[in-house]
Amino acid sequence: MQTRNPFLDELAKTMEGAMGVAQAATEEARAALRGQADRWVAELDLVRRDEFEAMRDLLQGKIAALRAELANLTMSGDIARPKDDVG
Repeated sequence: MQTRNPFLDELAKTMEGAMGVAQAATEEARAALRGQADRWVAELDLVRRDEFEAMRDLLQGKIAALRAELANLTMSGDIARPKDDVG
C-alpha cells in the first residue's frame, strides 16, 4: 500500500518547475550566444564557403585561359618568353 506524502508531492512539483525554468534559461542562453556569434562573424566580413568556392573556380578558369593564351602567343613568336616563367 502506498501512502501519499504531501511534502514529497510538493517537492516533486517544485523540482518539475525548476527543471522547466532551467530548460528555458538554457534555451535563452543558447539563443543569446548564437546571436552574439552571428554579430561577431558579420563584423569580420567573412564570405560563405559556397561564394569562396565559386570565385575560386571562376579565377582558376581565367588563369588557365590566360596561360593558354600566353602559351599560344609565345609559340607563335608574337611575344618573347619571360625569363622567370613560373607556370
